[in-house]
Amino acid sequence: MQVPFTDLKSQNNVIREEALSSIADIIDNSSFILGKAVTDFESAFAEEHEVKHCIAVSSGTDANHLALWAQDIKSGDEVIMPANTFIATAWGATLCGAKPVFADCHGKSYNIDPEKIEEKITDKTKAVVAVHLYGQTADLDPIREITERKNILLIEDAAQSHIALYKGKKAGGLSSAASFSFYPGKNLGAFGEGGAVTTNDDELAQRIRMLRDHGSDKKYYHKYYGHNYRMEGIQGAALGLKLKHLETWTEKRRAAAAKYSELLRGTERIILPEEMEYGKHVYHLYVIRIKEREQLQKYLNASGISTGLHYPVPLHLQECFKELGYCKKDFPNSESLADECLSLPMFPGISDEQISYVSDKIKHFLKG
Repeated sequence: MQVPFTDLKSQNNVIREEALSSIADIIDNSSFILGKAVTDFESAFAEEHEVKHCIAVSSGTDANHLALWAQDIKSGDEVIMPANTFIATAWGATLCGAKPVFADCHGKSYNIDPEKIEEKITDKTKAVVAVHLYGQTADLDPIREITERKNILLIEDAAQSHIALYKGKKAGGLSSAASFSFYPGKNLGAFGEGGAVTTNDDELAQRIRMLRDHGSDKKYYHKYYGHNYRMEGIQGAALGLKLKHLETWTEKRRAAAAKYSELLRGTERIILPEEMEYGKHVYHLYVIRIKEREQLQKYLNASGISTGLHYPVPLHLQECFKELGYCKKDFPNSESLADECLSLPMFPGISDEQISYVSDKIKHFLKG
C-alpha cells in the first residue's frame, strides 16, 4: 500500500470546477492583484476567525514581517520566540532589523514554554511571538500576563493553526496581530504562496494594508516606507472556495488523529501528540516522538509510507544564527524534539485503512 504524506490533488478536486470558473473570471476582468476575490476572502476569513480585520498578503513569511513591522519593531529591538519552529518565524524579526531571542518549548505541547520567557526579557525586548505549532495553540494566558506586565507586544504565528481554539476562542484574534500562512500544504492552502495578518485594531489594520502596498492607500501617494506584499487575485479566489470546506476538513483531520492515537496508544518507545486541555488541536501535523527516528522513517518509506521531519535543526543551532552565540544543550526540549520527531501522513482524505497500515508498520518495526 502507498500512503502519501499529504494529498493536495484530492482536496483541490473538490473545488476544481468552481476554481476554474473563478480563475476565468479573474482573467476576463484582469483583476490579477488584490481585487474582489481577495477582499471577499479577507472578509470571510476574518468572520471565520472572529476578528475585525484580515489583510491578505503574498506569503506567510511576509505576514510574519508585517505583524512586527507595522508595530514599529526595528533595528536594536529583541523579539522572543520558540527555538522549535520553522525559520520563517525568525525572519519576521530579522526583516525588521531586530534580533530573534530564542526560548525553549514546553515538553508536552511543543509550543513556547511560558516559564522560559521572562528570563529572556531585557530592556531591548519589544515583543513575544507565540507560535501555534503543528495545529495547537500556545498557552496564551500566562504569556499575556508577562507581556502586559512588561509592556511588550504579544503576537501570534498561526501559520499551522487555522481555526484552532484556545479556551473556546479562535487563533488569530488573541493578540495584537497574528500571521497566517496559506502555503499549499497548510490546512487552508492556496494554489501557490499566500498569507494574511489578522487584528482587531482598526489603525493597525490600515497601516498593514498600506505597508503591503508600497506604504500607500492612494496610488502614487506614499505615507510610509513600504513593500509589495499584495496577494494575487487567483490565490484569493482559491482560498475563498477552500475556506467553505475548512471546518469539514478540520474535523476529518481530528478524526484521523484520534484513529492514530487509538491504534498507537500504549506502544512502547513512542510518545504520541497530546492535546492540551486549554484548546482544540487542528492537526496540521500528527507528530510522534521516537529515539530511533531515522531507522523508523527508512522502514516506513520502504513500506510505501511517506513521512516528514518538522524540524530536524532547531533555530538556535541554524548556521545563519551562529553569531547569536547559542550552543547545543541550551534548549533541551527543542533539541530532543529535533532528534526524535516524525510526522506521519495526515490529510483530510486519509482512510482508516491507510492509518491502520501505518500503525501496523510502526508496531512491526518496534517488534523487530
